[in-house]
Amino acid sequence: MVSTFDELKRKGVNTNTLQALMNPGWPQYEGGEIEVTFDGATENGIGDESGSQNPYTLATVTGLVEMSIFARCSTSLTGASATVEVGTATSTANLIAQTTATDIDAKEIWHDAAPDASIELTSVILRKLVAEDVILTVGTDDVDTGVITFVIRWSPITSDGNVVVT
Repeated sequence: MVSTFDELKRKGVNTNTLQALMNPGWPQYEGGEIEVTFDGATENGIGDESGSQNPYTLATVTGLVEMSIFARCSTSLTGASATVEVGTATSTANLIAQTTATDIDAKEIWHDAAPDASIELTSVILRKLVAEDVILTVGTDDVDTGVITFVIRWSPITSDGNVVVT
């Protein structure tokens, strides 16, 4: 059984992948934040369900990365029956499940379908392998107002693995 860093490297395993595999604490090499201000009442504003910024790109991804993402709301979201979700073009709610926008209130941490707390265990923040751009999708109706800051932490898995927070 191959078990050391040097042995795996001799077998041709990418250095970034080796570092991720050999460290059970998952080294997060990079991170970034993006603040999103919803203005769905304005045509083509972020949050306009039928507008040109839906979906809205939070980060561009090249190669394969391991990623965690969560958000903190600083201004409560408004918008009748609006829903929001975070994922990729292939699976729009795979990173943060679809949520009724008005359930996301100031100071709450959004990481699943039921944002409800300003304190969360770090274990609720999932790590996933991602090979597509990360998008925020308004699923139904407009998100009229509100502000959320998304925190993205990632580590490259393939040699071309990279994330650029937009």
